[in-house]
Amino acid sequence: MNINNNIITVRQNLPAAITLIAVSKTQPVEAIEEAYATGQRVFGENKVQELAPKYEALPKDIQWHMIGHLQSNKVKYIASFVHLIHGVDSAKLLEEINKQAIKAGRTLDCLLQVHIAEEETKFGFSPEEVNTFLQSPGFSSLANIRILGLMGMATFTDDKEQVKREFGGLKALFDRLKASSLPPQVQMQELSMGMSGDYALAIEQGSTMVRVGTAIFGSRQYHKSE
Repeated sequence: MNINNNIITVRQNLPAAITLIAVSKTQPVEAIEEAYATGQRVFGENKVQELAPKYEALPKDIQWHMIGHLQSNKVKYIASFVHLIHGVDSAKLLEEINKQAIKAGRTLDCLLQVHIAEEETKFGFSPEEVNTFLQSPGFSSLANIRILGLMGMATFTDDKEQVKREFGGLKALFDRLKASSLPPQVQMQELSMGMSGDYALAIEQGSTMVRVGTAIFGSRQYHKSE
C-alpha cells in the first residue's frame, strides 16, 4: 500500500476548491505520518477514543475533523482541539458542544448532519427539520458554536442515479438555506458529501469536502478484538 501515490491519485481527481479529508480511522499513527509527509494536513476520525490519542501523538498543525456519530458524553475530550465536527445530528448534541466550547474558551465549528439515505442506520436531521431548528430560540442561544454547513451520507448502493439524487437533494437544501435569512452563527460555506466510493458523484453535485479513507490508506486496520 503506497499511501503517497494514493494521495497523489486522489488529489489529481479533485478540483482545487475541494477539501480532502483523509479518513484515518483504525489506521496506525505511522500511516498518518506517511500521509502527513505528502503535505496532507486534514484528517478525519469517527471515534473519540481514537481521535484524542492521535491528536496527542501527531503534529499540532493537523486539522482534526470528527466525522462519525458523536455521543454527548464524549464531546469534552475533543472540545479543546477539534477543527470541525461533521455529524451534529440533534439539538441535544449541539447544546453539549456549546457547553464544552464555553469551557474550552472556543467557538466550535460544526456541520449539521442531514439524513438523506434510504437506510435507517444513518443518523441526522430530516431536511424538513433543519430550517425549523436553525430558526428556533433554543438554537439562537448557543453562542459558542458556528454552523458552517451540512453533511450527508448517501445510501450504500451501486445505483448511481439514486446516489446523485440524494446528494443533489442535500445540495438543494444547502442552497435554499444559504439564500435565506439565518441567525448570525450560521454561515453556509461547506457541504461535506462523498467518500471513497462516491466522492466523484458528490463533487458533481456540489460537495466542498470529501471524506476519503480506503482509497488512500487501503482496507481499515481492525484489531483482533474488534
